[in-house]
Amino acid sequence: MIKANARVDALPGYPLAEIPSIKKRLLDQGVDVIDLGAGDADWKPAQPIIDALIAAQGDLRSHKYGFQQGLPEFRQAITRFMAKRFGQEFDWATEVLPLIGSKEGLAHLAFGVASPGDVVLVPEPGYQAYIGGAILSGAEPVICPLKVDKQFLLDWDAIPEATLRKTKVVYLNYPNNPTAAIASMEYLEKTVAICKKYGILLAYDNPYVDVTFDGYVAPSIFQVPGARDVAIEFLSLSKSYSMTGWRCGFAVGRKELIAILNRVKSYTDTGPWLAIQQAGVVALDRSEEFVKPFAAELQRRRDAALAVLRKGGFDVSTPKGAMYLWVPLPTGIPSAQFTRRTLEESGVVLLPGSGFGASGEGFFRIALTLPPERIAEGIARVGQMLAKVKAGA
Repeated sequence: MIKANARVDALPGYPLAEIPSIKKRLLDQGVDVIDLGAGDADWKPAQPIIDALIAAQGDLRSHKYGFQQGLPEFRQAITRFMAKRFGQEFDWATEVLPLIGSKEGLAHLAFGVASPGDVVLVPEPGYQAYIGGAILSGAEPVICPLKVDKQFLLDWDAIPEATLRKTKVVYLNYPNNPTAAIASMEYLEKTVAICKKYGILLAYDNPYVDVTFDGYVAPSIFQVPGARDVAIEFLSLSKSYSMTGWRCGFAVGRKELIAILNRVKSYTDTGPWLAIQQAGVVALDRSEEFVKPFAAELQRRRDAALAVLRKGGFDVSTPKGAMYLWVPLPTGIPSAQFTRRTLEESGVVLLPGSGFGASGEGFFRIALTLPPERIAEGIARVGQMLAKVKAGA
């Protein structure tokens, strides 16, 4: 019998895996399902982005291989975006790389840097691409719990020096999924210093850089002095531009580091569709015009959700970034059991904290991906379920 190898067997379960089938069954039964699970916004990209895609698909060039070089105009738009948004200059030909969404780039990076016997530091709770890339590369994933008392920051002081000396890659993501935490410049400076000391490649996952609230402005890792020596930054058009299904992102870094990822990807894909890259030019060149209304609407949803959560007995902090709420459960209530029961009995999709790793236990995640009134209705049902569970029903 043909079986999966040990690396595939070692992959943890994906938190979204069983939700679609349960959701379909409930919908078929006529249940009013409110999906607060996936981070997939409920409106389409701005019309100029769509128009650019339509125009590009009529160009014969769009239907040819893009390879890793991709569309020069998209690479040039990336460098303009990095310069305007962060004040950071990059060479468009050698220091940027188009990706089929940032997820694949994050996972593939470990393939090019880590070997069996090496360590990859994986924050937990965290995005599944990190541990997936670590395991499939053959390296040893070392879980770094993100704790409330450390503001959900990876705690460098808790990692033994022997582990740091074996580490090849560390994944970092702020504004964070799923906790919505942010990182100060002081923390990022400490991170870069440690990575330089031990020769660790910092994979800085930054898809929520423009999804920020209350005047907070998230940085690029390259605004930290010395970061170019050790970091690759991953950005995505999925969240801020509502282009999740388009699969368009990019990596930025010094040419020697980008070349490693480029070489791996040369053996795995031929790059994003060129027509999508052409649409990406419009998105990045008009970034401020498109992302500000998106962030403002998410802040409105955040505020509506927080009001209902607190009324329902949940003690939740006010996040300054990302499109999620990371909600603590009362002690002794398992997150997977609670969210499964909430879906089955109340028709509300949530993601259990344990789905992001054992360190996420005791929480659940809400995605701010529906209008405020639907979010409020969903959270009201969640509050009613919490009351039932507390009462022992």
